[in-house]
Amino acid sequence: MRGEQLSRYYDNSGLRVTALSGADFAIYPGEFIVVLGPSGSGKSTLLNILGGMDHPSEGKLWHGDKDITKYSLDALAAYRRDVVGFIFQFFNLIPSLTAIENVDLSASIVKSAMKPKEVLDMVGLSGREKHFPSQLSGGEQQRVSIARAIVKRPGLLLCDEPTGALDSTNSAAIIKLLAEVGHKLNCPVIVITHEVSIAKIANRVFYMKDGRIDRQENNPEPLSPDDLTW
Repeated sequence: MRGEQLSRYYDNSGLRVTALSGADFAIYPGEFIVVLGPSGSGKSTLLNILGGMDHPSEGKLWHGDKDITKYSLDALAAYRRDVVGFIFQFFNLIPSLTAIENVDLSASIVKSAMKPKEVLDMVGLSGREKHFPSQLSGGEQQRVSIARAIVKRPGLLLCDEPTGALDSTNSAAIIKLLAEVGHKLNCPVIVITHEVSIAKIANRVFYMKDGRIDRQENNPEPLSPDDLTW
């Protein structure tokens, strides 16, 4: 995937507000990318465009040889369904469904999904399949949301503050899990966060400022997720 001069503008009572300006980047299979920057720097706008939830005002976004910016609304919906896995700060589980039912709901909308039980085992929830969200800890609920995102074998995993609602112990475990599943699926994982320490395990870090990717830094020797401390 690559972005070419991606920009997003909003008109507010005749005043143009720039949320993203001229972003150029490439994303490769299996990469773990951390996006850092203060609130309002454009992190969420970038994530929303990557995920097909927002449309750039200018520029191009390529997934393989296809320019996503030219997609119709139906094609964008199919892209979100088939290609992108989303993980958010808040778990967004359906409270009336068990863990395995939450995952199965995601699996049911794609053709080549993994088996929900196998995916729950993969994220460390063996034996918790029939528990409802209210019976799970915050860390366990986030593991269910990860299982829900990866059960469809995504080509891109987007994580918006995935540790924001967790304590330090669970945060470290969730980041380690995200790195592991990205490696297993050969899927790029992009994490928006305010936790600077997570950048130590990233292959690359995007530093955002004033709606721009201010700089990109390669990390030739990323720290093992096992060694990550909060």
